[in-house]
Amino acid sequence: MTEAQPFHDLAFKTDAQVDAICAQVADSPLYNDDLAPAGPRERTWNTWHILAMWIGMSVVLTTYTLAAGLMAAGMNWWQALSTVGIANFIVLIPMVLNAHVGVRYGIPFPVFVRSSFGTVGANFAALARAIVACGWFGIQTWLGGLAVSGIMAVLWPGWSTLAGHDFIAFFIFWIVQVVIILRGMEGIKKFESWAALALILVGVWLLYWGISAGHGLSNVLDTSARMMGTPEHSFWELFWPALAANVGYWATLSLNIPDFTRFARSQRSQIIGQTIGLPLTMIAYSFLGIATTAATVVVFDKPVWNPVDLVPMITHNPVILIVTMILILIAQISTNMAANVVAPSNDFSNVAPRHISFRTGGMITAIIGVLMFPWAIFNSASAYIFTWLGGYGSLLGAIAGVMIADYWIVRRRQLDIADLYRVNGQYPRWNWIAFVAIAVAIVPVIPGFIAASTTPGGVVANPGFIDRLYTYGWFFTFAVALVAYWMMSVARGKSRGR
Repeated sequence: MTEAQPFHDLAFKTDAQVDAICAQVADSPLYNDDLAPAGPRERTWNTWHILAMWIGMSVVLTTYTLAAGLMAAGMNWWQALSTVGIANFIVLIPMVLNAHVGVRYGIPFPVFVRSSFGTVGANFAALARAIVACGWFGIQTWLGGLAVSGIMAVLWPGWSTLAGHDFIAFFIFWIVQVVIILRGMEGIKKFESWAALALILVGVWLLYWGISAGHGLSNVLDTSARMMGTPEHSFWELFWPALAANVGYWATLSLNIPDFTRFARSQRSQIIGQTIGLPLTMIAYSFLGIATTAATVVVFDKPVWNPVDLVPMITHNPVILIVTMILILIAQISTNMAANVVAPSNDFSNVAPRHISFRTGGMITAIIGVLMFPWAIFNSASAYIFTWLGGYGSLLGAIAGVMIADYWIVRRRQLDIADLYRVNGQYPRWNWIAFVAIAVAIVPVIPGFIAASTTPGGVVANPGFIDRLYTYGWFFTFAVALVAYWMMSVARGKSRGR
């Protein structure tokens, strides 16, 4: 896919302009080379790279189980798939809006939020994003470790009898990812580019097996009704919290997407790449999860939710088994590198740029990911969807509201890049109105979060007004924070044009 006039929408048309800014702020404690703006020579990501990144991040075990988890809560297959699809088209909006600054100015997420939260206050937004990424890194590593355990069971029959074998596999997989982290951002881009094609192949193979073994797609979808949990709630009672939770699934990336688009050649690249890559891949792979899991009901008379458990059940050929498990491992690594390493590496670096590099930040991420006990977070579909996704989605929705209000409405896409790296520039150390806007948006949903997290299944029966605020989670906090920040900025006289 060709890129016409690749640099026409960049604020800096030449590397000399970027080098001049870097020279001005090189001695600042807010600057290091990993956080520096990317100039034209670093703009190597075209439309395919953005598209491949989203395929690589979306084709993963958690996506495979996402719609199936909604079915376990009581939705039928098309309701679950529609919920996933609508949510991803919604989250695409803040994704594209926040991606704009990465392309235009070449700055990463933690530098971007210095304009809205302050040069020191930005650490709040950055660390909030980083801690969520650490949790996700742990979850994806745990699932990838299960695939390693499956490979070892084929190679060594006595593996399954070894005490703690799943945890041993977990740490083996953890070490493999640490090696990739130490190769830096360019290594991650190269990995994503070729991994995407491999992941499509394993998805097509699983879908082919499901349709063949399940006696046709129509029969498979009819059988999917047996996957549905006992409907304790109406569809609409499930839909809104499920929609908010599914928006929360990528609420993380909607914040730090500039970490990637700062290397894009044009706005066209990021818009087309994201619009095709994000919602369509999520819908396709969620459907694959539904169809394949429903086929297991036909074949085995019970749903097998995890493909790591399924593959040994459908083939005893050791070569096919090992190759498939390796492809599943590639899926986990692909998502972890792009979604759960790049962001926190930059975020932790932003805390102490002089002492924490991108690679050091990645190592911090990998360690915290283990300490968050990911096997406990992923222990049930309901807790995963309605508590983990919904809970952090509400917080990140408020941060996204502040970011978009500041960049698109208050500052009208105009930033002084050099001052973002200065301690005493035009941007304050703490922008208090950002934190007031966050509090105004978050405080009302806290009681609903507590109620949901302490309710079996995560859905509160007969919810009151406060519970319903949390039901709308990301939507409520995003809208309230955006409006509150905008109104306070206008009242303080910051809005341009006054």
